[in-house]
Amino acid sequence: MTLQKEQSVPARTPEEWLEQTTEEKTVGIFKVFLGYAPGVGKTYNMLSEALRRASRDEDVIAGVIETHGRKGIVELSSQIPSLPLVPLEYKGTVFYEMDVDAIVQRKPSVVLVDELAHTNIPGSKHRKRYEDVLEILAAKIDVLTTVNIQHIESLGPTVQSITGIPIRETVPDWVMERADEVVMADLTPEALLTRMRRGDIYPMDRVDRALANFFRRGNLMALRELALRQVTRAVDRNLNAYLRRKRFGDHWQVQERVAVCISASPSAKQLIARGARIAEGIDAELFVVHVGSEADLEPEERRSLQANVRFAENLSAKVVFLKGNTVATALAAFAQERRITQLLLGRKAVHGIRKYLYYQALQRLLQGAPHLDVHIITQESQ
Repeated sequence: MTLQKEQSVPARTPEEWLEQTTEEKTVGIFKVFLGYAPGVGKTYNMLSEALRRASRDEDVIAGVIETHGRKGIVELSSQIPSLPLVPLEYKGTVFYEMDVDAIVQRKPSVVLVDELAHTNIPGSKHRKRYEDVLEILAAKIDVLTTVNIQHIESLGPTVQSITGIPIRETVPDWVMERADEVVMADLTPEALLTRMRRGDIYPMDRVDRALANFFRRGNLMALRELALRQVTRAVDRNLNAYLRRKRFGDHWQVQERVAVCISASPSAKQLIARGARIAEGIDAELFVVHVGSEADLEPEERRSLQANVRFAENLSAKVVFLKGNTVATALAAFAQERRITQLLLGRKAVHGIRKYLYYQALQRLLQGAPHLDVHIITQESQ
């Protein structure tokens, strides 16, 4: 019998083991720089990140950058390689659009695509720039992009009512929800107005008109608030995805959230006030929840419920109307979805079968949301 000599296998380096265990990339990473008005610094921040990535030897190119003649943007964009734009003639004028096919063929690590809501010239490969971005992401290329809050489709009517200016170009909300990261390019309204008056945003001959219309201080404050809320929702969405991916328990919370369940009874105001004091004391979000439909109430009950809602809104609570087969299951699902940490329920002096049914419903609630702290507040009958 012939013995064969065992051949030694070279040991793998930690980097080789990491490369083997890392999941293969299936789609590009989508990062959005969000602003509440022109001139807050979206494109500047995007270009600054691109230069940092390039300094780490990442292959970064500019797909399309809208400089608007702003010196800082022109200076930064000149430092980033770019591909030629595609010339397209429309109504006797030549326009230039991003060359999606050239980008996919070139296959860089990261591509910069400014102004996500832009509508492409007829004859382009896609009608909207966000469709160009989706194709690039599908090619496993990371995308950095910019968009203003007024161009998010669901917020367009709100912004138009605030500013009085029609919003013609929009990005569907589902595209924004596709983003892996949303970064707000923030600047106080006062600083933005100073930048405007200096001529840093628009040419001086357009400044007075802009200040009298879109760039009124009240408009800017409202738009900034909308943008902050949008970023907060994106953070919550990414956190939920992370918790699901890592299989953390439902008890894992970052911020306290207090919910108050109310009925149409006038005594619900006491419950709302109690919840507001608790929320203020622990710096928590406050929700006031009603399970059921106003249509099912008698006129007097409907008026009482509406008064309770107004009282809650005056205390800066977010009022939510829920539907469900039972109050307990609807509340449990809401608590899980919104990551409520504390729930206030009212209890009146009831006896017999009503007392039994109350505790049975409470047990179902606790089973459906086991990590929820429940406060049962005794109320006087009215």
